[in-house]
Amino acid sequence: MDYRRLGHSGLKVSEICVGTMTFGHGTDAAEADRMVGTALDAGVNFFDTADGYSNGASETMLGTALGSRRRDVVIATKVFNAMGPGPNDSGMSRAHIMTAVEDSLRRLGTDYIDLYFIHHVDIQTPLEEMLRAFDDLVRQGKVRYTACSNYEAWRLMEAMWLSDSKGLVRFSAYQPQYSLVVRDIEEELVPVCELKGLGMVVWSPLAGGYLSGKYRPGQASLQGARSAEGWAFPKQYFHPEHEAVLTELHAVADALGESAARVAIRWVLEQKMVASAIVGARNAEQLRGTMAAGGWKLPPDMLARLNKVSAQPHRYPRAMEETMAGRRNSAVKMPRAPD
Repeated sequence: MDYRRLGHSGLKVSEICVGTMTFGHGTDAAEADRMVGTALDAGVNFFDTADGYSNGASETMLGTALGSRRRDVVIATKVFNAMGPGPNDSGMSRAHIMTAVEDSLRRLGTDYIDLYFIHHVDIQTPLEEMLRAFDDLVRQGKVRYTACSNYEAWRLMEAMWLSDSKGLVRFSAYQPQYSLVVRDIEEELVPVCELKGLGMVVWSPLAGGYLSGKYRPGQASLQGARSAEGWAFPKQYFHPEHEAVLTELHAVADALGESAARVAIRWVLEQKMVASAIVGARNAEQLRGTMAAGGWKLPPDMLARLNKVSAQPHRYPRAMEETMAGRRNSAVKMPRAPD
């Protein structure tokens, strides 16, 4: 297993992060324990959960499965989703954050959270209010690093500016959706994260199972898979030519003698801005297979094939302005050296 620095922080995480959204939703406590053990044996030190996953059961099952091994790992969890019926039981208000963190700590069986994410955008709470609450949690030792997920580029920049100008703890990571069929973040969010030194921990590298190898172009649902339950791949975000991408993925996987899932995850991991990719599974056998995406490289020609078929055209204003550096350079008239 390879380990990567999380952005500009000093924290190192495994390139494979085990997502636990299935814990309590298709994965029982015994299987969760086997999955955690399998991941640790493979060298994984990074686990992702959220208070809203199975109404807190995911955090509880992860904490129980880790037990005395908690200090060996990096735990990421999140806050935003409704955890009760009250008006302050959701969102990113100081009131909810301070309550939610205590509940997450209790469920996880720990006295600190390594990486605490803002899970979703809350337009009803000022950014400074949530950032100050996160800053307080770091100063109290309950949280070690802060992060956000699903923010637009402008909101992420505003949050970073507020942290810098107010002397608050800065985000260390950003968690977006990213895969061969969802590359939108490359337009604005990747440049922001590179500029500000945020590590990217990407979710859904298999596009909700679409790139897992189970599906062929034209298939929308498979019995026994997540798609049959109505909570699989969000096609509204997909590349318009996603079936062509899927076809090429299978061709590359066949040429390499690899699974489509491992090739798809490997492609994500070979993008320079990615610190770690979150992979999920329902059981230890599935997890063992997807974790094998770590520790190797795609041949350059195969990487180029996947890059080409999944590339998306730049949008305005980047599409208009990306040639301007060349235009400027070509307009420069260098003075001739004296004879």
